[in-house]
Amino acid sequence: MDVYSEEDILVGILNRLPVRSLLRFKCISKFWGTLIDEPYFKMKNLTHSKKDKGFQKFLFYKLCPKKSIFSIYCCSISSVQLVEDVRELNCPLNIEPRHCIVYCCCDGLVIIKVYENRIERQIPLLWNPSTGESIVLPAPEFPMEEFSCLGMCFDSTSNDYKILLNGLSDHNRVPGEVLALKSGSWRKIVEHPRDIYYMVHGMHSLAFIHGSFHWVGNSKNYFVVSFAISHEVYGEISLPEQISLSSINIGISILDGMLCAYTNGYIQGNRTFMLWVMKDYGLEESWHNIFSIADHDKCIAAPKYRFDDGDVLFWCLHCESGENAYRTQRGPFTLLPHGILQNGFDFTKSLVSPRLLT
Repeated sequence: MDVYSEEDILVGILNRLPVRSLLRFKCISKFWGTLIDEPYFKMKNLTHSKKDKGFQKFLFYKLCPKKSIFSIYCCSISSVQLVEDVRELNCPLNIEPRHCIVYCCCDGLVIIKVYENRIERQIPLLWNPSTGESIVLPAPEFPMEEFSCLGMCFDSTSNDYKILLNGLSDHNRVPGEVLALKSGSWRKIVEHPRDIYYMVHGMHSLAFIHGSFHWVGNSKNYFVVSFAISHEVYGEISLPEQISLSSINIGISILDGMLCAYTNGYIQGNRTFMLWVMKDYGLEESWHNIFSIADHDKCIAAPKYRFDDGDVLFWCLHCESGENAYRTQRGPFTLLPHGILQNGFDFTKSLVSPRLLT
């Protein structure tokens, strides 16, 4: 028979509470505050949050034309479209940004760059929207431009969070850089052993699964480049045979814990978005086409989330209006508004502190 102490029972109860409640309960006593601030408790709470759909949110940002500034929002992510759940967040550093870019989300932490409204200054930040904590990231050798592509992960081998930066210059591929939060400084990584061109898009984050980041490479043909974060070893994964040179945009993402590939191209004269998932990681034969959508007004699209019922939420850019919008296979997703210059990411609320970077 298991015997539990009072502290074990308390941890078990607190572990199931949302971040907002835990932040309030820190004030109840010094003991509660110390307990909730413990790294062990934060990681235990994060593990629970990842399993509970109620802790899953969608973080998105958009330009507000009336104020000519960007605003950041979060809402529950559900196929049931309830608009009252959308909540505007306070921008880090209390800045009203003239422009902002959200690069990626990981374990409740967000990499964001804000452009101040009145001062021409760009500030790259690591931010936890749930706790309000943020810290300015050190500058990499190659700057984080709008079309740079970043990914963030927890490396269990080193027990540290790591950020991978891939970018493009005007003519050549820029060498990647890695920032380990405990080290506090960027360093270049070894380039891919053969000459390839990276297809990375700043509006999407680097896909992380099975201990590796993934993106699309091209050397006579398209394929997936993998980069194992612990040992910094490159690999390659074949793409579905149907992906051809006629595709105008090819990307890699993660849906439902599976690697996925998508294309935007022309099929019989129609702009068509196609999506595949890899059911068995690394096995080329396991690529499975989920759906194809033909839409003459859709310039480009990218998957964002897969609901329990199998519907996929994806972001798309419309040609005629120039607006960004969200939809599923069934049609427009009205929970998330149309707008200019917007993007979004699925997001898990957590207590993880960006101040790991010291």
